[in-house]
Amino acid sequence: MMDAPVLHHYDLGAGVVAFSSTRKGGVSQGNYSEFNINWYCGDSPEAIRANRLMLCRHLGIDEHRLVYPHQVHGTAIRAVDASFLSLAGQAREDALEGVDAVMTDLRGVCIGVSTADCIPVLLYDPQHHAVAAIHAGWRGTAARIVQHTLRAMESTYQTDAAHLRAVIGPGISLEHFEVGDEVYQQFEEAGFDMTPISRRYSKWHIDLWECNRRQLLDCGVEAGHIQKAGVCTYANAGMFFSARRLGIRSGRIFSAILQVTSRRVDKLTS
Repeated sequence: MMDAPVLHHYDLGAGVVAFSSTRKGGVSQGNYSEFNINWYCGDSPEAIRANRLMLCRHLGIDEHRLVYPHQVHGTAIRAVDASFLSLAGQAREDALEGVDAVMTDLRGVCIGVSTADCIPVLLYDPQHHAVAAIHAGWRGTAARIVQHTLRAMESTYQTDAAHLRAVIGPGISLEHFEVGDEVYQQFEEAGFDMTPISRRYSKWHIDLWECNRRQLLDCGVEAGHIQKAGVCTYANAGMFFSARRLGIRSGRIFSAILQVTSRRVDKLTS
């Protein structure tokens, strides 16, 4: 056991910490080892609580300021504001039920999403000091959850996509994301240009990284402002959770973003 989770950090600029958790540095066991904070995948509640506290200590925040939803592969978005933070217990759980993207302009609040082959997308608006975390599985990607979240940020925080910084985190690569014809057809029927985001081997393969990158570009995010982790969870299941490799009863990667002071950023990412 370690005293802090091993995190994969992204540089989005001063005043913000963005990361994806690895499997290392926690107390969970078996297919959940070592670091998992997802309540909905079958892990021990005691291990989850210990891992959550460990992460909060590492980030320097109270546990009630660590926020992540119960995802359902939809497009619902939750704004985390002062009224949300006043919620506790079942009321907070209800507010986060069926949500696949969270956003906030509050400092000292860590928002994130859980994945294990799906694509996490993190957004930072340095002009209006707003952030978002998006869970983009194939269903959410096909439903354009990234574009829905950008529109919500524009409406709520006056975000201008041209100034956004974005991260596309660890997820399954095109080479390993084999899908049935019905999945390919859903993307096609949703109006995507399939040539740059798919390839035919014995079956169709979809490039979820590229599909989400193109959604960001279509919304006006500049290509040079989009980082791609380039880590395939299926090929790197020893370091990052992969449901296709480990089964659904396994841990989840936590990809998150937090606005803090510059001094705290230096301490957390060094």
